[in-house]
Amino acid sequence: MSEPVVEIKGLRKTFRDFWLRPVAEAVRGIDLTVERGDVFGLLGPNGSGKSTTIKMILGLLAPSGGTIRLFGLSPRARAARARLGYLPELSYLHPFLTARETIRYYAGLSSLDRRTAKKRTEELLERVGLASVADRAVGGFSKGMARRVALAASLVSNPELLVLDEPTSGLDPIGTRDVKELIRTLAKDGVTVLMTSHLLADTEDVCSKIAILSHGQVAAIGRTADLLTRTQDARFTVEGLAEDEARALADELARRYGKPVAFDHPSVPLEKFFAEAVGAARG
Repeated sequence: MSEPVVEIKGLRKTFRDFWLRPVAEAVRGIDLTVERGDVFGLLGPNGSGKSTTIKMILGLLAPSGGTIRLFGLSPRARAARARLGYLPELSYLHPFLTARETIRYYAGLSSLDRRTAKKRTEELLERVGLASVADRAVGGFSKGMARRVALAASLVSNPELLVLDEPTSGLDPIGTRDVKELIRTLAKDGVTVLMTSHLLADTEDVCSKIAILSHGQVAAIGRTADLLTRTQDARFTVEGLAEDEARALADELARRYGKPVAFDHPSVPLEKFFAEAVGAARG
């Protein structure tokens, strides 16, 4: 079995004041493991410890207790950081640089040679849907377009672990769909993704596993499908039934099994309907 990409055991973080007195226990003994190829969602309300945990994974904060390993290494090890990409919740881009120049700048920070940097930049501009505006200054971009530039910058070094903080923030429904599809593609290509989001529908769409934090502790963890499936209930889909036929079938099942039976009509996700409607309008 391959080594976990992220392994956290007994992680704790207590913030202290100037006199080293404890003022807040943000993380209280977290255990979680992110395997290679996972799209792992780290969820929780404000104040649950998500941001503090992410900062410790990135090596920006030192734990008060417990351990974190990235690829078996300390998060502060250069070899671990070289395999890591990060998209912060708020992206600060130089307003006078173009999208192409911005990505090339980050390629230089990642020590890519000029030829590789140029090739990688063009690939990423195409991948995030900005090839047609690559030579526009990012200061004139919408929040959603700037978000795409930042996402491309986080991918420039071809990371093995990608940490995404609110990856769809500021994006319209089409952009959101495209980013989620990109995350799925990255996972298929072997990239491990750890993401946080307050948009639970987006998390449900792309995350293979989730952990929900509350008051600095893990309230629930596991495969998304397993956590959301209610095995005590069953739902059947029968195509082509008229309304009266459906009601008669529900009544028959209720009589046979002595349990309440409800039925509804299937629907499509709003995101899918929106994309289809916009596509049809564009012709």
